[in-house]
Amino acid sequence: MSDSFKITFDYLKRTLVFKFDAGTSRGVLKTKEVYWIKAFQEGHPETVGWGEAAPLAKLSLDDRADFEEVLQRTLLEIADINWRKNKVLEQLQDSIPFELPSIRFGLETAILDLLNGGGKKILGNGFYDGEKSISINGLIWMGERDFMMAQINEKLEQGFGCIKMKIGAIDFGQELDLLNYIRSRFSKDQVTLRVDANGAFLANDAITKLEQLAQYDLHSIEQPIAPGNWEAMKKLCAATPLPIALDEDLIGVENKAGLLDEIRPQHIILKPTLLGGIMETNEWIALADARNIGWWMTSALESNIGLNAIAQLADQLGAEIPQGLGTGKLYRNNLKSPLEIEQGRIHYNPSIAWEEPS
Repeated sequence: MSDSFKITFDYLKRTLVFKFDAGTSRGVLKTKEVYWIKAFQEGHPETVGWGEAAPLAKLSLDDRADFEEVLQRTLLEIADINWRKNKVLEQLQDSIPFELPSIRFGLETAILDLLNGGGKKILGNGFYDGEKSISINGLIWMGERDFMMAQINEKLEQGFGCIKMKIGAIDFGQELDLLNYIRSRFSKDQVTLRVDANGAFLANDAITKLEQLAQYDLHSIEQPIAPGNWEAMKKLCAATPLPIALDEDLIGVENKAGLLDEIRPQHIILKPTLLGGIMETNEWIALADARNIGWWMTSALESNIGLNAIAQLADQLGAEIPQGLGTGKLYRNNLKSPLEIEQGRIHYNPSIAWEEPS
C-alpha cells in the first residue's frame, strides 16, 4: 500500500439481541442496532478492515432516525479522499463532523484495521498479541432485587475484583441493602465497588444519597445527577463524601478543558463511540492527567468488533484500574471472537478465529 491511497467503504447492519432485559435509569434495553463498517481497496478484496458505528439510543449525538442514511452519505463523501498512512486520524477528524461520533470512531478503527492487514488489529500491542490482559469491572444491571442479587453472586463467583452496580431504578433502600450484602462478605481491599446512577438523582437530595452510599466504601459513583447542570455538579463534586465520575456530562462537549476546570470531577469515563473516537479520547486523557483527574474507559454496548477496538485502545493508553469492557457477553447473536473473560480480566486469545461479519 503506497503512502497515498484510496479506500472503498461499505457497511452491514445487525440488530443485536440482549440475553435479558437490560435495565437502566433511562429504560429497559432489549435490542441494539450496530453498523459494521467495511474498508477495503479495489482489486484487493481479500484484505478487509472492520469498524463499528453503534450510536446509543437516547444518548449519542448521532442517535437519529435517519442514521443509516447519514452513514451511507458519509461513506460516499469520503470515497474520494487520498488517505495518508500517518495522517488517517487527522483526516477523519477534519472530514467527519463532531456531531457524528460513532461514525468517526467506526471509520478510524476500520481504516486502522485495514492498514494493519485486516486481522482486527487496530493498534497492535500486548493486548492484541495475547501477552497482556486488562482488569475489568463486573456489571450488575438494574432489575428486581432477586435478579440483581443473582448477578452479584455470579460476578463474585467468577472472581471479579471490581463490581459496578447500576442504581436508580428500584427502591434506594433495596439498592443499599445489595451494597451492604457485598460489603458484609468482602472488604474494600478485596472487592472494589462502583455504582452508576446514570443521572437518576435529583440535585437537591443527591448529597444525602451520596452520604448514605459512602458508608459502603465505594470507589466512585458515575453521573449522580443529570448531565448539563454544571453548577450543581460542581457543588456536588466539591462536597461529595465519595469520588464522582462524569460520564454523560462529557458527551457533546467540545470545550473539554472548560468543563474539567469548572466542575473539577474526581474521575471521568471515556466511551470512544460517544466521544468521537481515538483523538478525542486522547485529548480528554491528556487534560485529565494534567489536572490529576482519574479516568477509565468503558464500552457503550458495542458488539465484539467495537469492544475489541476499545480494549486495544485502553491498553495503548496505559489503562491501570479496572475498565468497563465486559459487555461482549450481553448478546445472543454477537460475533464469535478471540475476546475472553476470566477471573475479572479480559484478554485476547489469538488461537481463536473471528467470526466474520455477515
